[in-house]
Amino acid sequence: MEISDILTPHAVFEGLKAPNKKKLIGELAACTAGVAHLDAGKVFEALWEREKLSSTGVGHGIAIPHARVAKLERIVGVFAHLDEAVDFEAIDEAPVDLVFMLLTPADAGADHLKALARVSRLMRNASFCEKLRAANDRAQLYALLTEPTAGVQAA
Repeated sequence: MEISDILTPHAVFEGLKAPNKKKLIGELAACTAGVAHLDAGKVFEALWEREKLSSTGVGHGIAIPHARVAKLERIVGVFAHLDEAVDFEAIDEAPVDLVFMLLTPADAGADHLKALARVSRLMRNASFCEKLRAANDRAQLYALLTEPTAGVQAA
């Protein structure tokens, strides 16, 4: 699975602003509603229910919120580079400025886990994340995220 299979140029956001985690998830839900033609309220509910189980802030300024959503036909990714980092209750307590959100169909099964693993591998690469942080606009972010070798560590 490639990132370009789940992320479109219209689902990349630069300079997103939110004062806290809950508002950020609301902003992401609203962004997703426009991209995937879903009800923002239902997307927020699904993401927030997952987030209440444990934070999806994985450390190093990165969060990967994800949820399964009824009536979704395909896996949808949304990427946001925040204008200012937000407390996301991450495992390392560092505030988050890079967010890759995933929504999968309710019956996605293994595809949900494959997508989550692919995004996780991508965002674990520190030098790649620094390139994302240095990017100046949505087009540059999308190009970085969808390079065939995006996030691949050099041997």
